[in-house]
Amino acid sequence: MPMTYDELKALTVAELREIAKEHQDAIKGSSQMNKEHLLPALCKALGIPTHEHHDVVGIDKAGIKARMRELKKERVAAIAAHDPDRLRVARRQLHRLNHQLRAHTA
Repeated sequence: MPMTYDELKALTVAELREIAKEHQDAIKGSSQMNKEHLLPALCKALGIPTHEHHDVVGIDKAGIKARMRELKKERVAAIAAHDPDRLRVARRQLHRLNHQLRAHTA
């Protein structure tokens, strides 16, 4: 039964070392590793991704990301022009778009 990163992370160091013993050819020195170093080594040996990809559902992610790139350029221009009002507007819009993306993440 394949495990996920979160399942491995929930295990104790002793349990992780037991799993590492089964894969000694891929993981060297596991008995000396702490959990912080053992988790990535185990994930690499077992072929488990260390992070989970999230899908954005219900909105146009590409369109929002394009708008965010434009706003970042506007933000840089506002900083260069020493225009705090334009800067505030750009930063607030970036914040709202970021929040929108996070809210639609599945």
